[in-house]
Amino acid sequence: MKKKKSIKKEIIEWAIFLGILGFLFGTGLHTPVFGFFQGLILKTGIMQPSIDESSTESADYDFELIDQEGNRKPFTDFKDKVVFVNFWATWCPPCIAEMPDINDLYNEINSDDIVFVLISFDDNFQKARDFVKKKEFDFPIYQLASPLPKVYESNAIPTTYVISPEGKIVVKKSGMAKYNTKKFRDFLEGLKM
Repeated sequence: MKKKKSIKKEIIEWAIFLGILGFLFGTGLHTPVFGFFQGLILKTGIMQPSIDESSTESADYDFELIDQEGNRKPFTDFKDKVVFVNFWATWCPPCIAEMPDINDLYNEINSDDIVFVLISFDDNFQKARDFVKKKEFDFPIYQLASPLPKVYESNAIPTTYVISPEGKIVVKKSGMAKYNTKKFRDFLEGLKM
């Protein structure tokens, strides 16, 4: 008798769980909800990027972007600067989770020698522009206007790269991370020529 009750209880619990998941995915609320919980994890600081100042992998500047105003921008415009490149999308919960932290980092870095290039993988770039405006993020966003060079190909988003002024990829992080830390800010500042 007890066994039947526990099986019935388990079926009800699974039905409720699946119903909640169905509701979240059916309404599109899964992205902000999952992003919120992943953001809480980021606040702990346990997910930080690895820094490899001895990297010999060269960045590739041979591609073009389109900025928020619709202007074409060659990536070569960022040569000789520290470049923080982040690939993201509005439908990606880990991307949404790390965005406030990246925006804080962007606002705390006060240097013309450090640029932020957040490249949206949304099919509709207007959706990305609307998202950034709604969230009141200050960093610039872009979309690809040409094929992405092989060196930046990744199976995951978000993926973040930091390129030194010498054109070396010194950070490559697949998945979300907490970037606005004193250690990471000092690292970016230390890369400037």
